[in-house]
Amino acid sequence: MGTDMDDATRTELEAAAFHGLVEHLRKRTDVQNIDIMSLAGFCRNCLSKWYQAAAGERGLDMTYDEAREIVYGMPYGEWKDKYQTESSDQQKQLFEDTKPLHASISGHNK
Repeated sequence: MGTDMDDATRTELEAAAFHGLVEHLRKRTDVQNIDIMSLAGFCRNCLSKWYQAAAGERGLDMTYDEAREIVYGMPYGEWKDKYQTESSDQQKQLFEDTKPLHASISGHNK
C-alpha cells in the first residue's frame, strides 16, 4: 500500500487509530497511568491534553475535564475511584527517573 492518499482520508485513518487506542485504554483499566507514563512517556491524561489542545486550535471551548471524560469514557473522578490503585515506591521512582522522556504536553519534563 502506498502513501498516496488525500488529506481527508489520512485524517479519517488517524481518527480511527485514535479511537482504537482510546477504546483499548478504556478496556485496560488494570493498566495504571503511572506505568504507561514511565514506559511510553504518555498516558490517558496526555491524550486528554492533546485532545483539548486540538479542540482549542479549532476554536472549540473544551475543558480538561471534558477532554478526560472523552478519553476515559466517564468522569475522571469516577475512573480514579473505580480503577486507580496506590502507586508503589518503585513505580514512583521510575516515574521520576523517566520524566525527561515524558511527552511535552504532560508538563512533567519542564
